[in-house]
Amino acid sequence: MRIFGVPAAIVHHLIRQTFDRAAARLLKPLLIAGALFSPILAASAAHAEFRVCNGTQNLVGVAVGYRAEEGWITEGWWQVPAGTCATLIEGELQSRYYYLYAEDAARGGRWTGDINMCVAENEFKIVGVKDCFARGYQQMGFKEYDTGRQGSWMVQLSDTSGTQESQN
Repeated sequence: MRIFGVPAAIVHHLIRQTFDRAAARLLKPLLIAGALFSPILAASAAHAEFRVCNGTQNLVGVAVGYRAEEGWITEGWWQVPAGTCATLIEGELQSRYYYLYAEDAARGGRWTGDINMCVAENEFKIVGVKDCFARGYQQMGFKEYDTGRQGSWMVQLSDTSGTQESQN
C-alpha cells in the first residue's frame, strides 16, 4: 500500500519518528523538573525524625522526653547497639525542645541533664513529669536539646564527656 506514492511502511516510520520527537520535547522539561525536585522531596521525607546515634563501643539504652497535646511525655527504652542509630520520633518534629537520657548498658555511664522527668525500668510511655516516685516511676535528669524548630534532629552519643547534636 502506498500513501501519496510513498510506501506505507515509510510513512508509518516518519509519523512515528515525528511523534517520538514531539513527545520528547514535551516530556523533557517534566523529566528535568522531576529529576531536580525528587531528591529534595526524598531527602526531607527521609530525614524528618529525631535520631540518636551510638558512637560508643557498648549497647546504650535511650529515653526521650517531649511536650505533646496531652502534656509532657517520656518514652523509652530504645536499645541502640554500638555504632548504630535509632529513630526515636518518626516524622516532622512538632516541638522546639526535646529531652534525652541515656545509659551505657555495660559500663553504667550516663548521658544526663538538669531537666527531671520520669522513667520506668522496662519499656514505657509516661504522661507527666511530676511526682515520679509517688506514681511508681524513677526520676532522671534529661538533657535539653533546642532544635530551633527544625524538622529533624540527630544526637551523637560518644565516650567523651559531651554529646554532639546536629540538624539534618
